[in-house]
Amino acid sequence: MRVVVALGGNALQRRGEAMTAQNQRANVQVAAKQLAAVTRLGHNLVMCHGNGPQVGLLGLQNDAYARHVDEKVTPYPLDVLGAQTEGMIGYMIEQELGNELPFEVPLATILTQTEVDAADPAFQNPTKFVGPVYSKEEADQLAAEHGWTVKADGDYFRRVVPSPRPKRIFEMRPIKWMIEKGAVVIAAGGGGIPTLYQDDKLVGVEAVIDKDLASALLAREVEADYFVIATDVPTVFVGWGTPEAKAIKRAHPDEMDKLGFAAGSMGPKVEAACEFARQTGKRAVIGALEDIEAIVKGEAGTVISTEVNGIEWY
Repeated sequence: MRVVVALGGNALQRRGEAMTAQNQRANVQVAAKQLAAVTRLGHNLVMCHGNGPQVGLLGLQNDAYARHVDEKVTPYPLDVLGAQTEGMIGYMIEQELGNELPFEVPLATILTQTEVDAADPAFQNPTKFVGPVYSKEEADQLAAEHGWTVKADGDYFRRVVPSPRPKRIFEMRPIKWMIEKGAVVIAAGGGGIPTLYQDDKLVGVEAVIDKDLASALLAREVEADYFVIATDVPTVFVGWGTPEAKAIKRAHPDEMDKLGFAAGSMGPKVEAACEFARQTGKRAVIGALEDIEAIVKGEAGTVISTEVNGIEWY
């Protein structure tokens, strides 16, 4: 099968964990072992990844530099920071996955630009989490200093930025060329670099595209047989964090639509999985990073498929 796996930014940088290169590499090593197992099963692997924590960290480092120098420094915009994270995370994944696979297996990271619509309502309602987690007091102070919008993310607070829907991935031709040559391709990192047309010229824009929606678009474009969204929970839950929490095993997209999930966390993942299942008639699965091999075997995660009648529980 051709399998597209989308790794969450928080799967590569665990919640509450110090945002160091060493910690990120350790998490990438965990992911690489699982992903290598997928290729050993004979599947054609295409990978995407989140970048919310990494973009936020680069933004903070950029701000620290601006405070250090005397003259006014224009901060790097989010599209440039997104490009930086595509290279950084792609490098680590390539290296660690290459250490797990035979030398003959080619790997390639494609710097990916994604088109969005300037009229997208997301620009008026920031919802995408970026950067590290803060206490309520820390978040309020940073919001006042930088003019940020901050929202609750579980027990913590984080910065949120616009997250417009992806319309088109510009590098689809080289991505397909690489896949046809048998390469493990890493593309659409962080949802891709947000771009739009302005006076007939393509320019970057201050936003972060949702990784899961961009990954679903990529999965459809490369005609994936299986779309996996790897996160930090083993399944999709109803009533998450409560004594009544129930884990979903299999469900039709229409049933998932009825349940309602938080826009800033599981919502986009469920939306992307439902979108892929509806438009292709194939399966999408949401599950834990460490369960990827079992997920591809059909033994773990929450399967979303038009072939399922209703909803089944674990």
